[in-house]
Amino acid sequence: MNRESTTAYDAAAATPSLREVHRTVAVPQGAGFWRKIMAFSGPGFLIAVGYMDPGNWATDIAGGSQFEYRLIFVLLASNLMAILLQTLASRLGIVTARDLAQACRESYSRRTSLALWVFAEIAISACDLAEVIGSAIALNLLFHIPLLVGVCLTALDVLAILYLQHRGFRYLEVVVVTLIATIGLCYLLEILMVRPDVTGVLRGFLPTTQMFTHREMLYIAVSMLGATVMPHNLYLHSSLVQTRAIERTPQGLRTAIRFNFIDSFLALNFAFLINAAILIMAAATFYRHGLRQMAEIQEAYHTLSPLLGVSLASFLFAVALLCSGQNSTLTGTLAGQVVMEGFLNIRLAPWLRRLITRLLAIVPAIITVALYGAGGTAKLLILSQIILSLQLSFAVFPLVKFTCEPRRMGEFANRGWLKGLSWSVAWLIAGLNVYLLILLL
Repeated sequence: MNRESTTAYDAAAATPSLREVHRTVAVPQGAGFWRKIMAFSGPGFLIAVGYMDPGNWATDIAGGSQFEYRLIFVLLASNLMAILLQTLASRLGIVTARDLAQACRESYSRRTSLALWVFAEIAISACDLAEVIGSAIALNLLFHIPLLVGVCLTALDVLAILYLQHRGFRYLEVVVVTLIATIGLCYLLEILMVRPDVTGVLRGFLPTTQMFTHREMLYIAVSMLGATVMPHNLYLHSSLVQTRAIERTPQGLRTAIRFNFIDSFLALNFAFLINAAILIMAAATFYRHGLRQMAEIQEAYHTLSPLLGVSLASFLFAVALLCSGQNSTLTGTLAGQVVMEGFLNIRLAPWLRRLITRLLAIVPAIITVALYGAGGTAKLLILSQIILSLQLSFAVFPLVKFTCEPRRMGEFANRGWLKGLSWSVAWLIAGLNVYLLILLL
């Protein structure tokens, strides 16, 4: 069923991914460490956006309010898996000049590629659904815009992406990093306000066997995994690293791999701190006061200031949520473009592709809000993260397989401990999802 694979360093045979921004960011030759860091920084932070989107908020708030600090370990483990998998994705894109979707199309039969494309589209729609709902909730909390109207307004992000990309890909990266910094500042202030139990937080970094015996805890834990390690981010990252105009020599590829790892490491660890801060805030505020079923973002907003006695707390919470939702929509639609172009080898106008992606998320969001109101959004958010987790293996197994192949990756193929670790993580994710399905059924 496999076709003959492409050889490492052969960039000419592939149509560039995200062609309008391919190799548009210059990398200074002979520059020092810090100038190179600045040149390569960006893709990791665009990827990190997906690790702190409204879907993460819903799972982190649910986990902290129900189980206090005990699920911090799940966030840490998920983040370590994310660093590994995103590093493999960036390495695949740098070495082969192909994104993960293109590599799948070239390596598998058409039927298999179409199936993988469908799974990827389901994952993107689930992620986009969380972002649409999160942005609509934030608009409702800050400006009292009805949820239905807010859901429809999120379609306007298509225009924002097109404008920023027209100005240059660096502008898009600057906007994303600015929004991430705003989220970080808001949660730094939140943590200072809630004054968590430091000893309890430290204990939360230790694993607990209760997660495998408590069905609800496992459900939240796997949803955290789905909210953290997102399948569409693997496709997107393998494409975004190709925006840098690197030297396609072994030394040039080695330099690109090194600095992209630093970029991803810093960005994803910052995302981990944001997620941990959300969970700690929920534990220190809601769990401490006996509010053990705080899954609604709106309820958390309205309860936060009265519990803390600080009116600013709820405002910061909503501002961070709005930044999170808007940031995630910027990268989610880019991922949709990468997946469609890579798997199907067809190219739609960027505005049309992004509009399709957004509509696929808006329709179920509108139906949910219309039928169940604000009360149905929390369950839909957590369910969307479970869907993401169940789709993850369909991206992880091809990624690990491709990066372990010397004929594809040359000297940069996974070997030794990295190969063993990559396959172990792939099977661990698959095993957790199978276990969850057994419990649910």
